[in-house]
Amino acid sequence: MGPLLSEVVVNGETIPAARIAAEAQMHPAPPGKPGLAWRAAARALAVRTLLRQEAARAGLRAEPRPLGEGRRETEEEALIRALIEARVAPAPPEEAAVRAAYDRDREAFRAPTLYAAAHILLAAPPGDPGAEATARALLAELAADPAAFERLARAHSACSSREAGGRLGQIAAGEAAPEFEAALDRLAPGEIAAAPVATRYGLHLIRLDARAEGAVLPYEHAAPRIREAFERAAWARAARALVAGLADAAEIRGVELRAA
Repeated sequence: MGPLLSEVVVNGETIPAARIAAEAQMHPAPPGKPGLAWRAAARALAVRTLLRQEAARAGLRAEPRPLGEGRRETEEEALIRALIEARVAPAPPEEAAVRAAYDRDREAFRAPTLYAAAHILLAAPPGDPGAEATARALLAELAADPAAFERLARAHSACSSREAGGRLGQIAAGEAAPEFEAALDRLAPGEIAAAPVATRYGLHLIRLDARAEGAVLPYEHAAPRIREAFERAAWARAARALVAGLADAAEIRGVELRAA
């Protein structure tokens, strides 16, 4: 491990290796490559140290705020927040830029697709041979008699929708499990999926009853989403510029920030 166990020094302030090791637990890395987590942790701690030092140099003060679920900011987090609030204030996006983004790709600004669907849920872990055998038997019965779907849902489904013959009502894109929604997108209205679909809930036998593609949103409805995306991007650029400026003026040993 060699250099990965070394401390980091930021403007004369030492970040001990033990603290970096603890922080590294919060940074996932591929198996066998702990160095990636270590370097990410060292950079994160160095950046926080730089920001806290700058907040103290500027004489900023901040009261820690509640973070929800019984947590409050630490003194360091409050100081960093105060510095960012004082130094990171990008200009709002110009209306012409927002309009141009909408006009470039109006198809990206559609209302969610709506589905009417039904399913039979076999609650079982992935690969459960009993559930898979039951699913195959039910699919064979449905292939012979698609009208049996509601009867089989009432008899076999582990979902409360069984009381409605498996009908789930209206589902908007993004509301169902990704695998379930992907299966709906592959079906034609009235079609039953030829194979069971596995999600974290179990195995689903799915029937698509109807699909309504979302209409392109008018500019007035899409503009707030575009502005928010522009503002997030501008904020991120300004925050990176703040850190880069502090790193360029700092004396740092043990980690490289200028290329991070």
